[in-house]
Amino acid sequence: MYYLKNFFTFSILGHFLETFFYKGKDPGILTGYWTPIYGIGICIIIFLNRCIIKKVHDKKKIFLYNFLIGFIILSLMELLGGFIIEILFHKTFWSYENHLLPIFKYTSVEMSLVWAVASITFIYIVKPLTDKIIPKINNDIIIVLIIIFITDILSTTFIKM
Repeated sequence: MYYLKNFFTFSILGHFLETFFYKGKDPGILTGYWTPIYGIGICIIIFLNRCIIKKVHDKKKIFLYNFLIGFIILSLMELLGGFIIEILFHKTFWSYENHLLPIFKYTSVEMSLVWAVASITFIYIVKPLTDKIIPKINNDIIIVLIIIFITDILSTTFIKM
């Protein structure tokens, strides 16, 4: 349940973050107030951070690995997400073609650095705070969110495709 709670918390927060910073822009393909790529990204960061901590005991190396995870893994997710949305829904929600160092059109070296810094910020600042709140989320709320989320995915898939 820990990962599901994080998934929904950060999918919803990610949606509002996108909506706040990119007013007038559609924050995603789903109808609900969530952008799942954020929740998936956070869960991957948490999981890989736990794996690193078990194997590596040097704090500087742990920091470096977390930075690289944010840079590489989150950038790959953004790149794949852009391609998948374009293929399935024939839409381009974002493009970094105008960045100095684009990687195809769905990410860039600049954005990769943003994801790396965001990953570090999450692990060392946000996660210690949310780890106090996440366990308090009622499991029944998560079950309801799962049902609504699956319904949203199914309706989006059949309506928008």
